Amino acid sequence: MGALFDHDASGDHFCSASVVHSPGKDLVLTAAHCIHGGQGSGYRKDIVFVPSYRDGAAPNGTWRVSALVVDPRWTKTSDPDLDVGFVILRPLHGRHVEDVLGADNLGVNTPFGRPVRLTGYPSSGQEPISCVNTTIRQSARQLRVNCVGFPGGTSGSPWLTGYDPAAGTGTVIGVIGGFQEGGDTADVSYSPYFGADVRKLYERAVALDGGGKKR
Repeated sequence: MGALFDHDASGDHFCSASVVHSPGKDLVLTAAHCIHGGQGSGYRKDIVFVPSYRDGAAPNGTWRVSALVVDPRWTKTSDPDLDVGFVILRPLHGRHVEDVLGADNLGVNTPFGRPVRLTGYPSSGQEPISCVNTTIRQSARQLRVNCVGFPGGTSGSPWLTGYDPAAGTGTVIGVIGGFQEGGDTADVSYSPYFGADVRKLYERAVALDGGGKKR
């Protein structure tokens, strides 16, 4: 996983994101509000993904964007249940991001009450923070988890179940986002429930992978 920056690694990092497995091996998952402002707004421009960022260093490179993908209904209504987005990256030095870092699997229709690991980048910090806790049903289409000290910048952080410490990967079943754009306090975080809408959005992103188009 890594941080999303304006322009390059010397800019401001404003959200978190993680690589998810896809046939094109270029796909990164985050919150929709990290890459599109929702109703009345548009896609962010000139952003990059910096995996494994720490203390100003980008050990796994700075990855530029080919396309940004959110649900069309998010662009019209800012529906918090649709606050999920995908970033399609350009290859770096001829390599795909998944070949360099590995990837999480995308999990959909996962039961509530699963243990998850959250990792994200506070906008005021220079290294990631992590927390482990169990998901709670906030509503039929929203998850909640109590993790202390997840402030601004951690939006888009993956919620991983079945985490493998050796590989650093798992199955991502949520991202910080959704209700209150992820939470109005640093100690409670939310995520849209990953169901059929997220599966369809993933399939759209896979179809666009390498196309260099925004939809």
